Amino acid sequence: MNFVKRAGMSLRARKSRTAALLGIFVVICCLLLGGFLLEAAAARLEAEAQRTIGVDVTIAGKRLTPALADRLGSEPPVTRYNPLLPLTAGAHGFDPLVSPQPKPRPDRGGDGEGGPLALRGVRDLGMLLPFSFGSTKITSGRGIVLQDADRAVAVIEERLAAKNGLKVGDTIQVGSADGKRNVSMQVLGVFRDPRQDPSQWTPSDELPGNTLYVPTAVVERLGGGAAGLDEVVFRIGSPEQAERLHAETKRLLGTGDFDFRVNDKAYRDQVRPVQRVGAFAGLIVWVIALAGALTLGLVVMLQIRERRHELGVLLSMGEKKWKLVFQHVVEAAVVCLPAIAVAALAGHAAGPSLGGALLDRPPRNTVAAGVPDAEVAPPTVRVDPADVGKVAGLGLGICLVSTAVPGLGILRLHPRSILADSE
Repeated sequence: MNFVKRAGMSLRARKSRTAALLGIFVVICCLLLGGFLLEAAAARLEAEAQRTIGVDVTIAGKRLTPALADRLGSEPPVTRYNPLLPLTAGAHGFDPLVSPQPKPRPDRGGDGEGGPLALRGVRDLGMLLPFSFGSTKITSGRGIVLQDADRAVAVIEERLAAKNGLKVGDTIQVGSADGKRNVSMQVLGVFRDPRQDPSQWTPSDELPGNTLYVPTAVVERLGGGAAGLDEVVFRIGSPEQAERLHAETKRLLGTGDFDFRVNDKAYRDQVRPVQRVGAFAGLIVWVIALAGALTLGLVVMLQIRERRHELGVLLSMGEKKWKLVFQHVVEAAVVCLPAIAVAALAGHAAGPSLGGALLDRPPRNTVAAGVPDAEVAPPTVRVDPADVGKVAGLGLGICLVSTAVPGLGILRLHPRSILADSE
């Protein structure tokens, strides 16, 4: 008789034991699937956190230029970057703020020799610490983004806007310090700087209200291309990628000619716990696989002992020993398959609660090293075909190990001794 057909008959004849074996497999498969789902959800949340939070690397150096910043920003570890290009400029057609305090000495160098306005050329305004932290906020309009790189736009402070009656959509004209170049710009947004005006006389270009954020191309145009960068902030995915960026910076700027600072505290506070959950889930999978193999191995070993007479009869009829071993493998595999289906249904139903209970999203209101907690999407726990496939592969592997290893004892059996002992 075919050993596969015989396995089916054996399962039907031993319904209670088959049900018990099915229950064991359901528990094992559910635990395995839970571990895989948790591991996959942790990986998705980690990737989302890396994309949203990331690690900020600040580079400053005398030789740092906008061209070098763009070159470093094109490196694979960098997801976003923002150069800060400063310049003082003059105002045409509107009045800058002036210090209300009396000027202490007439020879104090003038009211901002380079001009009364402090222009800050940026590429991505949201990456500046005051804006990302939330202390400086856009009150109307919006900030400068990558799509504004070739536009003549400006984000102005609300005190300057209030003094001149400016609003979003209005046009202002700013001139270079030497008066040779002028640029007309549209007001893109208005921001509120929490800093108060100094209590003593201060040059106009140092007053918080006279700060304008513009695209770096505008500053380069007004400065004649001679302006140097204060610093560049690069957003990378993880602290491990900072070494690669440092090596490229060293190659471009030379040894010791730049300041390289990595701010990864926000990343550590929010991503490291997710990584620990993922590692714990992976450990759970292997512990469950080992425990399941041992448990099923003991069950199969007991079944083989109870079925010694059946095995002796089959051997005496000329049945090959390897077919008896594979009969037990088939019996376990047939029970394992419906257990996998049950586990998949249970995982689909219990996935959301599993994610909420074991993989809660990182706190959203903590501030680490001056960097606010970014908005991270809630963890998603869903049953994918790949996860079910992993459970099926590992479950069938457990079947093979837990039945084949105890079944090796069948190879040492002799039908005469078995039947003589059972009489």
